[in-house]
Amino acid sequence: MEIVGIVAEYNPFHNGHRHQIAQARALAGAGAVVCAMSGNFVQRGDCAVTDKWTRARMALEGGADLILELPTVWASSSAETFARGGVEILQAAGATALSFGSETGDGAALEQVAQVLDDPAFSQALQPFLSRGLPFAQCRHRAVQELVGEEVASCLGNANDNLGVEYLRAARRLGWSPKVYPVFRVGAGHDGGDHPQYPSASHVRGEIRAGAVAMDNPAFLSYNQRGMLARLRCLELEDWERIPDCGEGLAQRLYRAVRQGTSLEEIYDLAKTKRYAHARIRRAVLWGALGLREQDRPAQVPYLRVLGANQRGLGVLRNLDGSVPVITKPTHGKGIPLMELEARCTDFYALCRETVTLCGAEWSTSPVILQKSGNHV
Repeated sequence: MEIVGIVAEYNPFHNGHRHQIAQARALAGAGAVVCAMSGNFVQRGDCAVTDKWTRARMALEGGADLILELPTVWASSSAETFARGGVEILQAAGATALSFGSETGDGAALEQVAQVLDDPAFSQALQPFLSRGLPFAQCRHRAVQELVGEEVASCLGNANDNLGVEYLRAARRLGWSPKVYPVFRVGAGHDGGDHPQYPSASHVRGEIRAGAVAMDNPAFLSYNQRGMLARLRCLELEDWERIPDCGEGLAQRLYRAVRQGTSLEEIYDLAKTKRYAHARIRRAVLWGALGLREQDRPAQVPYLRVLGANQRGLGVLRNLDGSVPVITKPTHGKGIPLMELEARCTDFYALCRETVTLCGAEWSTSPVILQKSGNHV
C-alpha cells in the first residue's frame, strides 16, 4: 500500500490544505495519507490558533487518514530542525512517499538545491556573505546562486519551496528515499491575504482574531502576555544561551530586550536587527517562556503520538514493525521525558486561550477516531 506523508501545521486547516491532500493522494495513488502535525505550538514561534486535537479532527475530515504529533521541540524550531522531526516521524510511520506544498512545483530544482546545500562547496561559498553580517537566509540564497545560478536558487525565496528543500535534505540524512510529490500551491501565498477559495492561513487567523470567523475558544500568545513576561523576566543570560539558535549575540540581545520591553512585540522589536530573522527571535522567546533548552530535544523522535485516525489510518498503525513505540492512550506516555515536557507545554497553552482551560489535557484527551474515511476528493 502506498502511504504518502505530509508535514503540516494546519493552523488552522483550510481549503488549501484540503486541496494539497487531495492532490497528493491523486499523484501518489496513495492508499493512505499520514500527517506529522505540529502540536499546540508552531514554527513561527506562536501557539496554534486552536488545540492539536481539534486540528487533527479538521485534517481527518479534510481527507487525511492518520495524524501524528510533531512535538514542540521540533515544531517550534528552525526550518531545518522542523523538517528533520517531521520527516523522521513520517519515515517511522511507514510512509513511502513525501508530499508538500510548493510555489514552483519543480521537484527537480528543489532536489538540486537540496544537494547543493549539503555539498562542501556550499560552506565555502557561504562564508564571504556571512562575514558581511547579512541575514543567514540571504547569505544562503547568494551562495547557492553562485553555485547553480539564480534560476534554480530562486526557489529559496519561497516559503513552501524552502521547507520542501529541507524535507529532501532531512530524508537524505535519514537514509530514506521516498517518492516526492510537490503540489503546486494555489490561492493566496504564504502569509498572503484573502482569496475567494484559498485564503492564506495567516489571513484566516486574523479573521478569527477579529471575530469574523468562528473558532471555539481560540488561542494567541497575546492572551497570556503577562504570563509570558513573568517567565521571561526570570531568565538569566545563561538561560538564553542554552536555547537553540541563540548564538551570534542573540542571547545577549534577548536578555536586554526582556528587561526593557513591556510587551512581546516590544521585546521582538528591541531584539531585532537585520542579522536575525523575526521568526528566529519569536521562537527563542517562546522557548524561553516554555522553559525549553537545547538538551530537551532528543537525538531521535522517541515515539509516534497518535492525535487522530480513521479506519484507514488505524490500518497503517497495525502494519508498523514496532521499532518505534506508538502512543495511542495518553497515559501510556507517563514517565517518558518528552511526553512529560509536552504535557507542561500543553498546560501553558491552556493559559493562552481566550478562556483559560484546566491543566491535564495531555493526559485526559484521547485521539480523535473517525469511523469513516474523510472527504477524499
